[in-house]
Amino acid sequence: MISAQAWADAQRLWDFQQMGHELRPCSVAIGLGSHDLGVADTTADLYHRGMMPLIVFTGATSRTTRDRMPRGEAEHYRERAMELGVPADVILVEPRARNTGENIRFSRALIEEHLAAVSSVLLISKPYEERRAYATARKLWPEVEWVNASTPMTLADYVDSIGDARLVIDMLAGAQQRLMIYPQQGFMIEQRVPKDVAAAYERLRDAGFTSRLVTDTAVWR
Repeated sequence: MISAQAWADAQRLWDFQQMGHELRPCSVAIGLGSHDLGVADTTADLYHRGMMPLIVFTGATSRTTRDRMPRGEAEHYRERAMELGVPADVILVEPRARNTGENIRFSRALIEEHLAAVSSVLLISKPYEERRAYATARKLWPEVEWVNASTPMTLADYVDSIGDARLVIDMLAGAQQRLMIYPQQGFMIEQRVPKDVAAAYERLRDAGFTSRLVTDTAVWR
């Protein structure tokens, strides 16, 4: 059973991750690979709304995706976007990245091979990792403007879509931990963390939502 306190703390972390950026057309979009095909769905929707002329899907596989996405996260995203009507010739696939830092660095290299100039990037992630993705992207490619997007949905709806409440809360805790420790390791820009958000994270950690946490000396994830 997940306690009412744990749900309240998870909601606080969820709310903090939402950047609330106003969507606008950008030079290119990057869809961050993961277990969640909703990122591909949202990317396709934004393409059809005229938000970008070019898409990069980035991601290899991980322990949570190697069985469900054996051809790699980026390739499965590409296939899904094409099912939703996105033309194949506007999609680039970056198949090597295994963490958020590599997602940004490898995608940047690929984009710069195809575009002469990039002024803005639409960064599409899972809803509970908007802020983490933004902080990493700003660190690694500060010269462009970043606009964050994710599937608009509530925490309850997201849990229903994934079908595993504990996994979602574990991932929320993991994303928050990285926001707090990775700036000191040089992996992302500093984000001010309100005291109530830090307290919510600490309660979840102490309650055992730890499967996605890393040690303070962990490499980039």
